[in-house]
Amino acid sequence: MPSQPEAEFGITETRRILGEVFAPWVRDLDLSIERIEHAQPADAPDWQPGALLRMPFSERLCRNGGVVCGQALMAFADTAMVIAIFAANRGYRPMTTVDQTTHFMRAVSSSDVLADARVVRLGRTMSFGRVTLLSASDNKPVAMVSSAFAMLPG
Repeated sequence: MPSQPEAEFGITETRRILGEVFAPWVRDLDLSIERIEHAQPADAPDWQPGALLRMPFSERLCRNGGVVCGQALMAFADTAMVIAIFAANRGYRPMTTVDQTTHFMRAVSSSDVLADARVVRLGRTMSFGRVTLLSASDNKPVAMVSSAFAMLPG
């Protein structure tokens, strides 16, 4: 799938990529892309490109006790970071996860989860990022994730 020219890249293109590139079970998470950021504002020198995604609450994602399971949160964070890298690249580029470290801070239940994914370094062969997962009900962090991706040819 070729990358779209910069002028055509936006949230519509990002949503299309989410629907076409990811595995069916990731699409089953019913993720929505709320915002992508790929153009640095003039008044934000420490800005990083990124994306904000939402994972709707579902009992199917919960373990015993009604808590959203860590596996779902980690898959969500990984997907959000890939979308953030798409935003930084202004289009699709093949990649694979090399490393992901998740620090769970508190349980989340009966709430959508937000992922604020930021690209720390966009490289030719490796890219690095961080994701903050937040409970949508109170906007408090539930996990912090750092990750590394190998950028693939193609």
